[in-house]
Amino acid sequence: MPLSEHEQRMLEQMERALYAEDPKFATALEGSGLRTYTRRRVYQAVAGFLVGIALLMAGMVAKQVWLSVVGFLVMLGCAVLAVTGWRKAPKPGEQPAAGGPPAGRQVRQRRSMMDRIEQRWQRRRDEQQGH
Repeated sequence: MPLSEHEQRMLEQMERALYAEDPKFATALEGSGLRTYTRRRVYQAVAGFLVGIALLMAGMVAKQVWLSVVGFLVMLGCAVLAVTGWRKAPKPGEQPAAGGPPAGRQVRQRRSMMDRIEQRWQRRRDEQQGH
């Protein structure tokens, strides 16, 4: 569900405030997360798939069946990685699924910060609706 114009303005205001308050932290948040990880994993799988094609072709040219088989297996494995990575990637604006426990203190701190931001956001919305 898309955000209303008012919600978009509020979100932009919150982002500007975050950049003003702690630009280093805000920059670190831009490139982190599951979406970036899965995107990088998909790109690596595509590169591996291309390497597999090269091995397959080299095996055919050199008449080495084992090299062609290795190339095919590399292609197959990378295709599976790319498809599973693509399916796991959250859509833009979507919260990643909470599948397991947080992996470390830093993730817990980010989650608690996001929880606080969400609570503040909800409070502001409730106050605006009440007036």
